[in-house]
Amino acid sequence: MVFRPLAGPEELDLFCRLSYTLDHELADDLTQGQRRPAWMWVALDGDRLLGRIAWWTSKGGDTPQSLDFFDLDDTLPMAERLAVGRELLRQAAEAVLPEKASEWPEYSRYVPGDWREDAAAREVVEARTKVLEESGAKLLVERLRLEWRPGTPVAEPTGRLVFRPVKDREDLITLMIPVQEGTLDARSQTDLASGLSLREAAELHYDEEFAHFKTPQEWWRVAELPESGEPVGFVIPARNNYHPIIAYLGVLPAHRGQGYIDEILAEGTRVLAAEDVPRIRAATDLANVPMAKAFARGGYVNFERALNMTWSD
Repeated sequence: MVFRPLAGPEELDLFCRLSYTLDHELADDLTQGQRRPAWMWVALDGDRLLGRIAWWTSKGGDTPQSLDFFDLDDTLPMAERLAVGRELLRQAAEAVLPEKASEWPEYSRYVPGDWREDAAAREVVEARTKVLEESGAKLLVERLRLEWRPGTPVAEPTGRLVFRPVKDREDLITLMIPVQEGTLDARSQTDLASGLSLREAAELHYDEEFAHFKTPQEWWRVAELPESGEPVGFVIPARNNYHPIIAYLGVLPAHRGQGYIDEILAEGTRVLAAEDVPRIRAATDLANVPMAKAFARGGYVNFERALNMTWSD
C-alpha cells in the first residue's frame, strides 16, 4: 500500500474516485490557491483508491485552515478501513501539519441530516470520526445547514424596527460584544472559555471572517427602535467563497424574547434576495434551538448537518 500526496492537478481524477459533496469545488480551489496538491493525499493499493485526505485555506499562505476531506473506501471491512485511515492521517499530517496536534486545524464534515438514524450513514460517519478521535480530536459542535430558495416568501417589515447599514468595524464590534453574553453558539463559548474577553472574541471573529468578505459592507444591517434609535441587533448578509450567506445574526440581550429575531433575519434575507441570488445558505448549532426555529419560520430548509472536530484543548 502506498500513501502519498498528489503529483499535481492532473491527478484530480484519481482523487475523485471516492466521492464527497465538495468534489465539484476542487478544481477551482486548486486554481485559486485554496488547496495544494501537497495537501491532498491518497492511500493506494495498486490502482485502487482506499482513502484520501485534504486540507483547505481561504487565506492562501503555507498553513491549512481546515481539514475538510477525509474519505475511506466503505466497501472495506471496518478493521481494514480504520487501519487505512490511521496510516493515511499519520503520514499526511506529519508532512503537512505542525508537530503538535493541538495546533492542527479543525475537521469539518457535511453529513446527512438523518445520519444518526440511518445505519449505513452512521457507519460511514463513525468510521472517520473514530480515526480522528484516536488521534486526539473531539467533537466541537454539530450544526444544522440551512438554505433559503428563491420564491420562498419573506416577511414584510412590520415597522417595529428600522435598519441602517453598519458604519465601520468598531460600530459592529460594539454590538457584537453584548450579543456574546449568554450565547448558545459553541464556537463563541469556546473562545470565551479560552480566556478571551468579550471584546477580544468579537474582534477575532470579525478579523477572521467578516473582514475577508468581498461583498459590500453596505449589505450589513443594524436593527434599531424607530422612536429612540436604540440598537436591537444586527445581521450580516454576505457571500463567502462559494455561496450567498447569512453569516451572523445577533439580538442584544435586552431585546431578546420579543420576536425581533424574525424581523432581523427577514431583513438580511431581503438584502440578498434583491441581488437575485440562486440560494442563501446559513448554519446554526444543533443546540441553538431558538435560532433554528427562527430560520424555520423564515423559510430556511435544513438540508444537511455539519460536524466540526478540534484537536485543541
